[in-house]
Amino acid sequence: MKKLFALVLSILLLVTMAGCGPDTNIEVNTPDASIQLNTPGVNPLVNEPAENGRVAGVLQGLWHGIISPVTLIMSFFNENVQMYEVHNVGREYNLGYLLGVAIVFLLLGFSGRRR
Repeated sequence: MKKLFALVLSILLLVTMAGCGPDTNIEVNTPDASIQLNTPGVNPLVNEPAENGRVAGVLQGLWHGIISPVTLIMSFFNENVQMYEVHNVGREYNLGYLLGVAIVFLLLGFSGRRR
């Protein structure tokens, strides 16, 4: 069962990575709908300061990644709450955000293993 799961997960990752190349679109047609997989667009607010005059860096990205489960739930009830700061420095913020999300999942995984 674990080998089948690993195989399916590997295939999904390969398809997703193929769809994430620059200017590459993958279209999946189903009887009910058509789904396109591609990379996100360019953030026009990179390196643009927010109203407070700040641009989010790697540490701010790390913090936003750590609190992302809370901000996700809050965003369902308050449209002014967002998970991701668009006024950021780019790659460094993305790295911090991804590391923060990874830390959350690692902590959840370790706490679940102890039980």
